[in-house]
Amino acid sequence: MAQPGRVALIAILGTAQTLAWASTYYLPAILAAPLARSLGLSVSTVFAAFSGALIITAFAGPAAGKAIDRFGGRPVLLASSLLFAAGLTLLAAAHGPLLFFAGWLVLGLGMACGLYEAAFAALVWLYGHQARNAITGIALLGGLASTVGWPLSGWLDAELGWRGACLVWAGLHLVLGLPLNALLPRAPASAVPRASAAHTAATPSAGTTPPEPAASDVRRILILLAVIFATTLFISTAMGAHLPRLLQGSGLTLAAAVGIAALVGPAQVVGRLLEFGLLRRVHPLLSARLAAAAHPLGAAIVLLLGAGYAPLFAILHGLGNGILTIAKGLLPLALFGSAGYGARQGWLMVPARIAQAFAPFLFGLGLERWGTQALWLSVGIGLVALAALLALPAHRHESTAH
Repeated sequence: MAQPGRVALIAILGTAQTLAWASTYYLPAILAAPLARSLGLSVSTVFAAFSGALIITAFAGPAAGKAIDRFGGRPVLLASSLLFAAGLTLLAAAHGPLLFFAGWLVLGLGMACGLYEAAFAALVWLYGHQARNAITGIALLGGLASTVGWPLSGWLDAELGWRGACLVWAGLHLVLGLPLNALLPRAPASAVPRASAAHTAATPSAGTTPPEPAASDVRRILILLAVIFATTLFISTAMGAHLPRLLQGSGLTLAAAVGIAALVGPAQVVGRLLEFGLLRRVHPLLSARLAAAAHPLGAAIVLLLGAGYAPLFAILHGLGNGILTIAKGLLPLALFGSAGYGARQGWLMVPARIAQAFAPFLFGLGLERWGTQALWLSVGIGLVALAALLALPAHRHESTAH
């Protein structure tokens, strides 16, 4: 069977990513309340199970990344489709906490094998240092997940109940996600990762090869990247969970707060389009620094100047978050190259997923204690991310532009 071209592969992976995110990460926002009522659980318990799944994702991620480095993305992403289907089926079959938590455990393993980090690693395995535009394209399509997932989950819940919704999502992974992921190229017979070959081909001659960074420099860069990933993901998850409530606390009505919060999604898409167009010729470190400054700037403006500037804050936050999603895939590639990308990305995301799991709870505590002034907490965390980005070296290990 002929292998898909690059544009087709972006469409294939992008569609599969939209399905993966819509049916897992974005599922609790719609189904948590009916699910909790049916099982006799509190909504907070439902979200605790979801947080537990994210922690499982964190610790299973390095193994998934290492497998992609060795065998390519196809077997790992195929496994994710089966895990997603199994986890959602367990949720649908749950009549008590045991199967409910088991379902989220399986979904956590599926997310380790099937969300952005795995898709990005699959692209790097295929294209090496030339994966930048493909990564951006996947993130751009995957950004539609909430737009597709929330209305569809709500409609399915209304028509079939939450169990039926979970079963439909499980079926979609088998009839759509699994065939799409099966279209990815197989590993070559020699099982040599294509990224390694691309890396070798792209390496300059011995007389011009730049020296590898010292081990202490590598550790410092990895620590800085882990800090950047954890802090930015904490902010995006906290805002995703609490932004309408936060804006209400600044004096806006519920309708106005929800309407302004809805600006974040389109702004994220615009940010990813900027990365795909205007910013793709610059080093990803520059675009990441600009993006990391957006949330602290917008938050400080609304805190100092009032709720009238809330739309500007929502737009700046969305723009920055959209670009930073892509930066998480591009920075390790730019700074370390394609060899070992999957495993490295998996380890870098461990603290980020843990921060993500606790972000809604911790920021919610701050919101209860300080009200809108809790936004200064996210300003401070955002400035930590910006400082870490400014401390990273700007050298390229490989060219990341086409």
